[in-house]
Amino acid sequence: MLDRAIWVSCSVIALGLGACSKSEPAALPPNANPNAPAAPSAPSANTPAASPPSAVSDDPHEVFKTRCVMCHGELGHGDGPASAPLNPKPRNYSDKEWQKSVTDDQIKRTITGGGASVGKSPLMPPQPDLASKPEVLDGLVKIIRGFGTT
Repeated sequence: MLDRAIWVSCSVIALGLGACSKSEPAALPPNANPNAPAAPSAPSANTPAASPPSAVSDDPHEVFKTRCVMCHGELGHGDGPASAPLNPKPRNYSDKEWQKSVTDDQIKRTITGGGASVGKSPLMPPQPDLASKPEVLDGLVKIIRGFGTT
């Protein structure tokens, strides 16, 4: 339960940061009727395309960037921006001893079931939606294994 709360908190904070900017309402042009209904605005170049919340990207790099980097860091050192308050700290994927000690299937089970499902930290949230995307899981394993070669 604690892992889900931390994951949700991090997600809410990340999403909230994008919504924290304040802007002044646009000034009405001269002779404009302030009581007239507003015309629908066209989406800006910065407006992301709407996608169903259950959609899973087919790009493992995008999945790693959006789901893993917050805790594991861009270089997989376990030093992402959300890792500071976590105890235990997220896995350092560049640890060569850990790389030798774990199988690809164990990594996949940890990703889909979360840390608690494999006897590890319950702070690692499960990603059950990735179980139906074996190509994404294989890509994530490849990314994680890549950190051990540097």
